[in-house]
Amino acid sequence: MKKAFFISIFLSCLIQRSFAAHVRGGEMYYRYDSANSTATMSRYIVTLKLYIDCNAGQGQLENVAPFTVFDKSNNAQIMNITVDLTREEWIRYDPNSNPCITNPPTDVCYRLRYFVKTIDLPVNAAGYVIAYQRCCRIADIRNMPDPTNNYGATYMCEVPGTISGVTRPSYKNSSPTFNPNDAVAICYGSPFTFDFSATDDDKDSVVYQLCNAYNGGGPNMQSENCATCARPNPAAPPPYSSIPYRSPYNGTSPLGFNVTINSATGLLSGVAPSVEGQYVVTACAYEYRDGVLINVHRKDIHIRVSDCIPLKALLKPDYSYCDDFLVTFKNEQANPANSVYIWQYGDNTKPDTTTDLEGRVQHLFADTGTYTIKLKVILAGQCVDSTTTLAKVYPGFFPNFDVIGTCLLKPITFIDRTTSRYGFANKWRWNFGDETTLADTSHANPASWQYSTIGLKPVQLIVESNKGCIDTITKDADVRDKPPITLAFKDTLICSNALVQDTLQLHASGNGVFSWSPLVEILRTNTPDPLVFPKTTTTYHVQLDENGCVSEDSVRVRVVPVVTLELGNPITICLTDTIQLQPVTDGLKFTWTTNPSPSPISDTKVKEPYVSPTDAFTTYSVLAEIGKCSSIDDVTIKTVPYPTANAGADTTICFEDTASLNASMVGARFEWTPASTLSNPNILNPLAFPRRTTEYVFSVWDDLGCPKPKRDTIEVTVRPRLFAFAGNDTAVVLGQPLQLNGSGADFYEWLPATYLNRNNIKNPIAHLSNSFSYELRVYTQEGCFDLDTINIKVFRTNPEIFVPNAFRPDGHQNNVLRPIPVGITQMEYFRVFNRWGQLVFQTTQHGKGWDGKLGGKPQDSGMYVWEVRGKDYTGKTVVKKGTAVLLR
Repeated sequence: MKKAFFISIFLSCLIQRSFAAHVRGGEMYYRYDSANSTATMSRYIVTLKLYIDCNAGQGQLENVAPFTVFDKSNNAQIMNITVDLTREEWIRYDPNSNPCITNPPTDVCYRLRYFVKTIDLPVNAAGYVIAYQRCCRIADIRNMPDPTNNYGATYMCEVPGTISGVTRPSYKNSSPTFNPNDAVAICYGSPFTFDFSATDDDKDSVVYQLCNAYNGGGPNMQSENCATCARPNPAAPPPYSSIPYRSPYNGTSPLGFNVTINSATGLLSGVAPSVEGQYVVTACAYEYRDGVLINVHRKDIHIRVSDCIPLKALLKPDYSYCDDFLVTFKNEQANPANSVYIWQYGDNTKPDTTTDLEGRVQHLFADTGTYTIKLKVILAGQCVDSTTTLAKVYPGFFPNFDVIGTCLLKPITFIDRTTSRYGFANKWRWNFGDETTLADTSHANPASWQYSTIGLKPVQLIVESNKGCIDTITKDADVRDKPPITLAFKDTLICSNALVQDTLQLHASGNGVFSWSPLVEILRTNTPDPLVFPKTTTTYHVQLDENGCVSEDSVRVRVVPVVTLELGNPITICLTDTIQLQPVTDGLKFTWTTNPSPSPISDTKVKEPYVSPTDAFTTYSVLAEIGKCSSIDDVTIKTVPYPTANAGADTTICFEDTASLNASMVGARFEWTPASTLSNPNILNPLAFPRRTTEYVFSVWDDLGCPKPKRDTIEVTVRPRLFAFAGNDTAVVLGQPLQLNGSGADFYEWLPATYLNRNNIKNPIAHLSNSFSYELRVYTQEGCFDLDTINIKVFRTNPEIFVPNAFRPDGHQNNVLRPIPVGITQMEYFRVFNRWGQLVFQTTQHGKGWDGKLGGKPQDSGMYVWEVRGKDYTGKTVVKKGTAVLLR
């Protein structure tokens, strides 16, 4: 039976408009399958990507794809294959993927479709072309002339023949594979980069160029209308013609002359076109082996140029800084995090750099003047923008205004109170915040406005000086149906008896004319501050008249014959503690004194001060007053010293070790907490065995009257568990120096010291003549330690990689197919393939191997092909291939 030839075709569509399921580009590539090829017949795995509209319905999508193989010697068709759909993916552009862009597009979406087939091709001198053709590209592509874009696409790859001048046969080739780069957004008129770099499994040299996109199916190749035409089956033979380009664009400048590709890296960069839309871009990767061109690989993609916002340095044309010589600058556009802002101030000072989210900086100018400010903003080394502006620095400009009046339907006056150190205010614009009209503005000073609704009105004044200083201030105008009255108090006391008659001053504030009542035992009734002297409790009413708007309020004046005062019984506290004194009284004014004096007291004029007595006995007296009446009382506070508690010095122990605590005390009783990790919490010197760092609190009480315990704390720090690791057992060849790499602690000791350049460092070098074992001791400065051992086998051979010829995944031994490197310092890869050439396992790590599973599912018994590649300690490449039997 003829061997199968694998063709994996990745088809993905992304469109924005036009006919459903129209393509946005594609790529076809292949991989040489050495394990299933012979001297006369080669097997390849070929991949094609095609991009389809995410909005395409299932009925609009083809589930089969025809691929046609041509002999390059005469372009004759030798094979046509129909491939069924294998699987499908959806890929959407991540708006957060590019840190240089704000307002990125959110509708970029790819429908990635996969088709797979297998073929063997005889080795010939000319090689082969494998092609898939398709109608139609999406509509309105900006660098194509036809507005309907009725041009198709051809996606193809070339398999080299027997090209002379190369050390490895050219037909034994895997083409370069372009790295994923499809879901991107580029902002019009802005710098950008786009990655067209490719990976080549054969390590051939790759050179990049922009080239023409190929035409394909559609009305230009067949008579059917592009919206309904079928794909060409079979594909037309090569050579293939280019799509047409609209001037000034062409295949080597598909985005204009300001965009180029780096021939060495494949990075497309420059300034995007200024017109939003889709652009066809094709990159060619020229593959060279031993300096000989063996293949040209292509990728065709439609790049969308969007109306997004790139990184931007944005400032207003000019600024006025009139508060201080220390001024603040910031960028006027929110840029992505980690943007770097560089400011120059035009005054011969050094530039400033900041990464503040708004680029905010402060700068101190030495004198007044108008300065040219320069700003440059950079992000990730790939985004740069700059701008300039003027800064007018004339500090000492302080906008302010008064609001006179509050009444509804009455004129309220606004007067500018702006002050300026340099120049004077000469321009005003008032916005009175009247929600019922748009005409509530004025340029006069003073200005007035009459409101028809009540509430807080946000009045804004924009004021400018003759020096260019301009500032804005906003205050609320409180519009009410009656003027507000503010009273100093609404309920108070006055003292009156046979010996004393007090007089009390009331106080109100507001705009207008005041009048008080009743007109008994009161003086100055038409002022905001009348004097009252009632003999019985009286309520005084106040009326405020503002231009005919009237409001009322009242004050209750209670009359008492004496001042009540009670401080309570003597108090005992612990020495150095603070206590708040709380007298029971109706007094309004207080004066505290102490005996002995002075003694700490927070405030001698408040009702409830805080005190911290320092003597054994301290008496606190208070004089409480209401006008001319007063009372005196006192209280004595006794202080008792705290007991003595000493938990001992902090200590450090090893993991799972024990600390000995040694406390001392002067007191009646004590307590340790927490007690769960103590040998005996009822003794002064218990043993502590915490498993993590713990603070032990030692509390002591006495019976002398101090109501609180004295506490002291000891911290027992537990060092983390040590895990010594000398490294995995390994093998070297005779004469190979081996660098050991230990880990686990701060200090190291290797035993024995034989064959080592040093034995007290973590990474000594061993020069072994025979197989040997070392013990590694790791330890800390506290003496905590752990041990590990490494066994080193010395082979008297050249550097080699050994792989078993059989393994049993469910067995107790030899249950993993693992390479054994001898004299190998770098494992480049170890790969395992099944009988159909499918990769079932790969690794680059020493000691890793295949457990006989693929995706967690056990694989069948039988023969598997492996290949391994590494570098020995001299830098030479070692490559091995072979087979191994999986046993069940």
